Formats: sequence, structure tokens, C-alpha cells
Amino acid sequence: MTGRQRLLAAIENRKPDRLPVQVHSWMPYYLNRYLGGVDQFAAYQRFGMDMVIYMGPAYTFAEKDLANWREEVHDLGPDADGNRQWAHTITTPQGVLAWRRAGNDITTWTTEHPFKSKADAELFIRYQPVPIAADWSGVIECRRRIGDRGIIRCGPFCFGQPSPWQSLCTWMNTEEAILEAVDDPQWVHRVLRAMLEKQLATFLLPGWENVDLVETGGGAGSNTVISPKLHREFCLPYDQALHEAIHQAGTRVVYHLCGGLMKMLDLVVENGADGLETMTPPSMGGDCDLAEASRRVGDRLFFVGGFDQNAGFERGTPEAARRLVRECFQATCDKPGGYICSPSDHFFFGDPENVQAFADEAARCRY
Repeated sequence: MTGRQRLLAAIENRKPDRLPVQVHSWMPYYLNRYLGGVDQFAAYQRFGMDMVIYMGPAYTFAEKDLANWREEVHDLGPDADGNRQWAHTITTPQGVLAWRRAGNDITTWTTEHPFKSKADAELFIRYQPVPIAADWSGVIECRRRIGDRGIIRCGPFCFGQPSPWQSLCTWMNTEEAILEAVDDPQWVHRVLRAMLEKQLATFLLPGWENVDLVETGGGAGSNTVISPKLHREFCLPYDQALHEAIHQAGTRVVYHLCGGLMKMLDLVVENGADGLETMTPPSMGGDCDLAEASRRVGDRLFFVGGFDQNAGFERGTPEAARRLVRECFQATCDKPGGYICSPSDHFFFGDPENVQAFADEAARCRY
């Protein structure tokens, strides 16, 4: 099989010739520190992996909508620990949204959320622009460059995370979102419906057949964050509508739950996703039993993830990486469904020899 055929077999929930592997997107920090600043194509080629390239369209917005949603970013300089800081403001005709971020060479994080009141959310509902066109030329060129070596995946147009509940938890503190879901569920549904409607409009734009996989979900829907009961009310109906639109647009869906997911397996089947990630093991703070998940829903969902990159890459050895790949393979190989072995999250450290062992061992895992 070619790399593309191998990966497509897995996301079509079939067994390929051997175990496919990917990384959960190459982080610039790792590419620069360990691989000499190469791009993601060269990184995949170096290790002999089939390519899973993350790239989406460039969106165009109406000028009148942008005029009502004017965003400015102010550099606040470093804090006492050397972290960079930024202040963001969005000016609308009826008020201003403000929040702050910080970051270092590895990642960025939110230090102050935009939604500080329900009035702030009303500004988002009324004025957050929706794309009027999507330019797929970069994705098409990426597809040409990949050829038969792999696939392209992307996220939907979104507001921090791919699905509405998870996006809400980036615009306001997650604990506050959970409390509002209990105290004022009608308001939470109002915001989620607005986010969903804005996302659904983008799937009416042509071109989605240029990507092989669209990622939805997000960690705030995991059962290490919310209960299955909350997930059923505040995630499921919105995910179902989003996934139906993605399927009608001509591509497939992988649902992202980083953290606990064993209590959500049946809900993910119900939401209409084709696959589930990141299958995070207990050693990384998740609860995934890959063999049990395969037994329960492997006939209806393909899986991506399951590899402990802390033990295999960041603190690992080639021997540890090979052992962990083999364990993931053995947990899934005799059960229904497709599986792509992947780190269960982004990784930033680790000897490239460990990554090479990861790729090489997967090539030895034949169905």
C-alpha cells in the first residue's frame, strides 16, 4: 500500500497492510530545536512515516463585518518569568471584548478570558464574523506535494476549539461555563447555538473534499472535565449537527477528546463521528484502555493516538518507544476497526532516535 492508501484504510475503519503512524502535528519548537528547523513534510520524510499534514483553507470575510469586529493586539513585553504577554481587544458597535495571553518558545496560554459577563457573549453572538469565501489553493498545493504519501486533515472554522462547548470553554473559564450550564442552561444553549450556526455556514462553502479528515471536539468535552450527562446535553446535539454538515460537505470526522473518554465512547458513536482521538492512557492523565475501547466500539469508530509520548519520546529510549508501539498494536490488531498509532498529544522534547524507533516499529507491525 502507499502511505495514502494505508491511512485512508484506517480512517475508513479497515485494516491496512501494516500499522500507520503519525504525530499530533509537528510543533515548531521540536522542529527548530531537534530537527534543524525543517518543515513538517521534511520531518515526516526523515523518519519514513506516512504523512498526515495539518492544513486548512484561508477564509475571506465581508468588509462590513470586519468593520464591526476590529481586533487589536498589544505587546505587553515579558513578565517576571520571561514569558511574553499580549493584550487583545475587539471593538464592536456596542462594546469591547478584552482578554490577555502569555507565551514562551513552547506554547501560549490564556491569562484572562474574553467573556466576563453575559453581555460580552451577546457581542460575540451579534458581531463575530462568518467567512463568505474559502481559498483552498494552499491545501491543493499541499495535496500535490504529498502525492500518494499521505493525507490532509484540518479543523473547522471555529472559535478556539473545534466544537461549540469546547470553544465556549476558551472564551470563558471552564469552571464558570460548567456552573452556567447548571444555573442557566438556556443561556449556555443560546451561545452554543450561535457558535454552531456560524460554523455550519462555512460548510456550505465549496472545497471541503480537498481535505481527508476534519477534527472536531476538544478536551473540555472529556469525562475528566465534564460528566456524560453534561456532555449529552451541551455537546451531543451540536456535534451531531456539525458532523452531519461535514459529511454532507464530502469528508470525514475525527472527534478529539484529550483526557478521559471511556465514559464517552457511546456518545461519540451517537454523535456521528467516524473516528476518535487521542486515546490518552492513564500514564498521561487520561483513562483510555485501548483494547477495551476497540472491543466496545471499534466496529463503529477508528482510533488515532494511544502512544505515551512522555515515556516513549520525551523521557524515553528507542527500546521504550518500540515497546509502546507494539503494545498499542497488540491492543487493537485482533479487534474490529482501523487504528493510527500517534502520540496522545503534542510533544516538544525527545531524542529523534526515539521518534525513529516509533516509526520503524510501526512498519514491523503487520496485519
